[in-house]
Amino acid sequence: MDLNGAVEDIMPWEGTLSSSDFFLSARTFSEKWKMFNPSFPPWQWILCPKQHLVASHKVEGYLSMENMCHIKSSEVEDCNRSLTWKEDSNDSQREEPFDCGTLVCPEHEVNHYDFHIVYSSSYRVPVLYFRSYHSDGQLLSFNEIEKDLPCNSAKLLLESKWTFITHEEHPHLNRPWYKLHPCGTSEWMKLLFDGDSSLNRNGFVIERYLVSWFSVIGQVVGLKIPLEMLDTVVSNDS
Repeated sequence: MDLNGAVEDIMPWEGTLSSSDFFLSARTFSEKWKMFNPSFPPWQWILCPKQHLVASHKVEGYLSMENMCHIKSSEVEDCNRSLTWKEDSNDSQREEPFDCGTLVCPEHEVNHYDFHIVYSSSYRVPVLYFRSYHSDGQLLSFNEIEKDLPCNSAKLLLESKWTFITHEEHPHLNRPWYKLHPCGTSEWMKLLFDGDSSLNRNGFVIERYLVSWFSVIGQVVGLKIPLEMLDTVVSNDS
């Protein structure tokens, strides 16, 4: 009897990823996103210099999707409001946001968002970081960001504001960004895959992780993935 196989059968998967697994899953996620979300900007892998004393095999980097315009009609209020995302037409890389107010009509309000998916070495799960700013480059306050969130997210924030979304230093940029706190991520990811026959048959298929994770976490900020994106990953792995 194979000892390694026996150990794997005894020790169930904990819902976490290694840094190298995160890189592989991120690659699949970005490819699927580009295929099924052509109207959105792509998720790009940003390679970061390895830090001192970091193991040579560890992958240092994160996924980035930037210059998204969040458009909200002033006529729609509260839970009935409609969330619309639009890509910023300026494709140039920049440190500070520029004024593209002409992209929207006066009766609509526009805010700009940058999203990063970063690997947490302490929790061993992906974490969604984001920042938001007006067309003039001024950062949004947390209260303004709350108004952009879907109704369900806004209600949850009222109950657990600083354990749900926190304002912390970006691990690669050394500047404060907002993030969705990863506490509990491994638990609900484990539940998400609980009973999946592919886990029992072939072990955990790493390519499915980030797509499945974002299908849940993306809804918090109003970013949904097409069902075809999930179905394709499942059919490819089955």
